[in-house]
Amino acid sequence: MTQEEAGRLPQVLARVGTSHGITDLACKLRFYDDWAPEYDQDVAALKYRAPRLAVDCLSRAFRGSPHDALILDVACGTGLVAVELQARGFLQVQGVDGSPEMLKQARARGLYHHLSLCTLGQEPLPDPEGTFDAVIIVGALSEGQVPCSAIPELLRVTKPGGLVCLTTRTNPSNLPYKETLEATLDSLERAGVWECLVTQPVDHWELATSEQETGLGTCANDGFISGIIYLYRKQETV
Repeated sequence: MTQEEAGRLPQVLARVGTSHGITDLACKLRFYDDWAPEYDQDVAALKYRAPRLAVDCLSRAFRGSPHDALILDVACGTGLVAVELQARGFLQVQGVDGSPEMLKQARARGLYHHLSLCTLGQEPLPDPEGTFDAVIIVGALSEGQVPCSAIPELLRVTKPGGLVCLTTRTNPSNLPYKETLEATLDSLERAGVWECLVTQPVDHWELATSEQETGLGTCANDGFISGIIYLYRKQETV
């Protein structure tokens, strides 16, 4: 961590803690609009690892050439996932997000072929069924953001045999959401629409915003909260 990042850390932790506590979607989106210009430097100070870890998981399982793959980055924010995708050869990336200001930051990166304003959970994704070779959603599966009821929409726009990569935090305040999310993921697997390939717990997800958020018995995490990555393959067309 640079000296500048260390100096900003208390402010960053307070801001992220506020974000985690907002459960109303409209309020959350306004918060992200205001946060957009400083988002990248804040999450760098937070040592936020989810984009890199999730894309690593996706790229290891991907079959075929990444250069030819069409990828959808859901809740793309400022484009941190697109940076990681491009570094691994995934060049055809589209993105959607519910925050206009976050999309403005993402557009400035020049890494997306197309960006759309879409509030998943309130409206469907703006793409036909079976469009993408892989769909990835990092950092938006929590209370007050993307509801678990929207998970089938991710699956809808994925090609048969394509991949869906999802993440969520496993810190104490997000555990009720995680429980509901896993029930949704499991029910879709029991229905035979996709197969779980990876469930990857991660101890060092990002710095905790408070001691309470590290959870009980997690002193070894050195002040970090934990998270988890899920990877599914959509059922092939019979």
